[in-house]
Amino acid sequence: MATEILFGIDLGGTKIEGTVISYNADLPNPMETISRIRIPTEKEKGYEHITNQIKILIEKLEADSGHKVDKIGIGTPGTIDPTSQLMKNSNTTCLNGMPFQKDLQETLGIEVIMANDANCFALAESKLGVVKETLPDASVVFGVIMGTGVGGGVIVDGKIIHGKHGIGGEWGHNFLDETGGECYCGKIGCVETVISGTGLQKYYFEQTGTKKPLKEIYQLYLDNADPVAVQTIERLIHFFGKGLASIINVLDPDAIVLGGGVGNIPELYTKGKEALKANIFNPDLQTAILKPSLGDSAGVFGAALLTRNN
Repeated sequence: MATEILFGIDLGGTKIEGTVISYNADLPNPMETISRIRIPTEKEKGYEHITNQIKILIEKLEADSGHKVDKIGIGTPGTIDPTSQLMKNSNTTCLNGMPFQKDLQETLGIEVIMANDANCFALAESKLGVVKETLPDASVVFGVIMGTGVGGGVIVDGKIIHGKHGIGGEWGHNFLDETGGECYCGKIGCVETVISGTGLQKYYFEQTGTKKPLKEIYQLYLDNADPVAVQTIERLIHFFGKGLASIINVLDPDAIVLGGGVGNIPELYTKGKEALKANIFNPDLQTAILKPSLGDSAGVFGAALLTRNN
């Protein structure tokens, strides 16, 4: 296979990151980064400003890399609805209800391929990251984002499963437990309300009246210095097992990759795995639970790979 030059953009709420990579799937190390640039999103300035920022970033990438873009992959918060072709479910709310892909293609004059940022994460870790490194023959991979919110992406035989509604992998809005309270989606007790970083901090605050970041709560758990901190992390482990077991029962993946800030908690790979084992419809757990290897690069590299997975 010839080496390809791929352009990708990871659109976040506070920053837009772009990359240009050379990619050859036949090589032991298939990717080399040529250029990587970040600029602010400035989403408070609105929809048209975001599209213009993307145009500016692409111009910078072209100048820095010496390559001309002919199509680009973009990882987005939210997803394009397959029927209406309008953006939905984005926490960058000015994008919702807009023909974002169509408008960008007209603005840029090139083909634009879009996918949810969790799908981009899952694709990158499958093709470039920890799954490729440890389980290169894996057929089904589920990529988890556990951070401010909870999301996921499904990869089958190297391809993203978008689904009929474009919501493939969105386990964060399955029901988990009523104590999570109201979710921004309008439902009660979603996975996201219980085991996201936001949900964990909210739970600690409700029990103590004190606001603490998750990092501090976790340290108190390690020190066994605060019974509510211990309760918060033990609750995370319990509901991690219950929530993710439904994914294993339905998809039965070869591997699950845990991304996002909450995914950095080591106990998820030990006690969390035991909680998973206790909740799946099988006497033992053979699914690999993996820590991602690409860090915050996964989203933008996955976006670049969209241009050859369309």
